[in-house]
Amino acid sequence: MPELVFFSGTMDCGKSTLALQIEHNRSTRGLQGMIFTRDDRAGEGKLSSRLGLVTDAVEAAEGFDFYAYLVAHLSKGGRCDYVIADEAQFLAPEQVDQLARVVDDLDLDVFAFGITTDFRSRLFPGSQRLVELADRVEVLQVEALCWCGARATHNARTVGGAMVVEGAQVVVGDVNRSADEIGYEVLCRRHHQRRMTSAAVHAGALSPDVLPVASD
Repeated sequence: MPELVFFSGTMDCGKSTLALQIEHNRSTRGLQGMIFTRDDRAGEGKLSSRLGLVTDAVEAAEGFDFYAYLVAHLSKGGRCDYVIADEAQFLAPEQVDQLARVVDDLDLDVFAFGITTDFRSRLFPGSQRLVELADRVEVLQVEALCWCGARATHNARTVGGAMVVEGAQVVVGDVNRSADEIGYEVLCRRHHQRRMTSAAVHAGALSPDVLPVASD
């Protein structure tokens, strides 16, 4: 039976790489898929990974209708054996409903990839809807690591290396931006709660008063 599968994880845990691997595995077996993405780091209409792999995709912008697009494609004689939707956290809940309808009405597997929570540790609406509707939710097994070495579970937005907790939910950035830009960093829950980024820790280590205790 076709399924709607949501692959989730933090930033930097290999979601887009897995999406490209699924596309490769199926295409080499003669299957034809349709790839969608939203606000990819490589630009409009691209699906890319941090390993340098990139492929063309359909940009699923605000208001895009997955179901109508695929019905039109199939009605014109086009072929589609499966669907890949990357950066799915940016989708509106109604777009996730459309993906579920693609599975149920068009009998196509849909593989959606996205991060679950934003920089404030709140669910993205698209991710929330995917958790509600997906046949399976798979947490990626490639663990991203916090600067302390613990498993990273939260995404932090940074400006000048300092963590920020206010602002628009969607601001396109990357974990590899320079320190003076808006960027992102993955942290464990403890250091996300304490707003301790790698840059903040490094700056603190330069202070002569490293330990928060008085000397004897």
